[in-house]
Amino acid sequence: MPLPLPLRPPVAWFSRTALFRRVGPTIMPPLEKVMKGITGGRVQLSGLGVPTLVLHTIGAKSGLERDIVLMYCPDGPQMFVTGSNFARDQHPAWTANLIAHPDVAVSRRGKRIEVVAELLGDEEREATWPKLERNWPGYRKYEETAGRTLRVFRLTPR
Repeated sequence: MPLPLPLRPPVAWFSRTALFRRVGPTIMPPLEKVMKGITGGRVQLSGLGVPTLVLHTIGAKSGLERDIVLMYCPDGPQMFVTGSNFARDQHPAWTANLIAHPDVAVSRRGKRIEVVAELLGDEEREATWPKLERNWPGYRKYEETAGRTLRVFRLTPR
């Protein structure tokens, strides 16, 4: 169950700190793996704080299936995911995977759903930011910190 909306701003603030940006990429993936083992993939650790899914992509270079736990913004049957990469200056690899292979799947609460990913163009990305920031306050600051335009994708169930 995600954090109640009133608690998201302080947790979101912490997630934008230099400390979290430094340690998050190192500690979160192993902790997510442990939680997957404990719950059979039905619960993600980060899902205790925000709406979370597991994105199942195909590697742009390797062709191998890759799984990544991501925060998402629900929008009716569609979902938005943003390539913030802990506010690093490089786009996360999963965004290149989606561009190369947009027919992918997501898992939410252990249920797998086939989706099509669409990279939003500039105008639609700008129009989507208010939704993303209602979901996670201050999220756009990741873009400022990273010094790059974050890639935002719409995932539509097939």
